[in-house]
Amino acid sequence: MEILVLYYSRNGSVAQLARAIARGVGEVEGVHARLRQVAPVAPVTRTAQPPVPDEGAPYVELKDLHECAGLIMGSPTRFGNMAAPLKYFLDSTPAEWVSGALVGKPCAVFTSTSTMHGGQESTLLSMLLPLLHHGMLVVGIPFTEPALNATTTGGTPYGASHVAGTSGNQPISDDERTLARALGRRVAGIAKRLTVAS
Repeated sequence: MEILVLYYSRNGSVAQLARAIARGVGEVEGVHARLRQVAPVAPVTRTAQPPVPDEGAPYVELKDLHECAGLIMGSPTRFGNMAAPLKYFLDSTPAEWVSGALVGKPCAVFTSTSTMHGGQESTLLSMLLPLLHHGMLVVGIPFTEPALNATTTGGTPYGASHVAGTSGNQPISDDERTLARALGRRVAGIAKRLTVAS
């Protein structure tokens, strides 16, 4: 059983969160993370990106959505919303919406911002909207996670998050890492229970 951890990362913070989430997924027996990234988009005047990224996880394919037992999706914040490459990918999924490929699967979201009040919560909520349209089951982080009550950096009940700093030099805090792993465990555990129940 695999959970798709799908992300777009411009400066590396979201990719770091994705790896922490994937580690949490792997802490649930019998469940593995499938790390994938979306390709960047560019104006038509620029050269197209190569079909394989220079570094990091492979680019996502639509078949990854069909094959996953759950989805955890991440993006940096862009004016309180998800970044264009992730939205571009989601806009390519009408066939999956029509077929119900994601219906009933658990989902969660994560983000990174430059500042504490840079739009983390609105970005997380905006990423959930298309997943709700796909019929997915939203999973958040409950306040029974002690780090959610203690964090002075990122971490919200809507999903995992990181405050990277205006120059992107803030490392992921212990609380942010703990909450990212907790989110991965929750989605993996719920997916496993849903599979056993069906």
